Amino acid sequence: MFSFIEKNKVKVLYIPFAVYWMILFTLTTLPGKDLPDIGISDKISHFTAYCGLAVFLNLFLLIQNKKEFLKKKAWMFALLIGAVYAMIDEFHQLFIPGRSCDILDWSADVIGLLLGLLIVKILMIFSSYNPSLTSK
Repeated sequence: MFSFIEKNKVKVLYIPFAVYWMILFTLTTLPGKDLPDIGISDKISHFTAYCGLAVFLNLFLLIQNKKEFLKKKAWMFALLIGAVYAMIDEFHQLFIPGRSCDILDWSADVIGLLLGLLIVKILMIFSSYNPSLTSK
């Protein structure tokens, strides 16, 4: 699986990742009255969205070959980037009509990030993927 992603990273990782993050940003920028009612808890939405972000972000950092220190600690940088982005995103919602900054939303985001990182780690274990063994 990881070798397929590495060989096709633009089509199967970079473009979907960019589109996913743009959609996530767009949804968090919509005024409260314009949010679609999808029938699930706000916290579940945050959890799920950031779980997906963590998977993409962690894979992106694992697959890239420009910065070795990012590759070696991809999970840590993915968590840091994701948590800081979630914090900025929550703060920016203070300026969106009908939205608010909520520490519980940020907490759901971070828990989602952690699950996303765990998913990638499990996939790495089952596929015997070692990022330090990949070619540059």
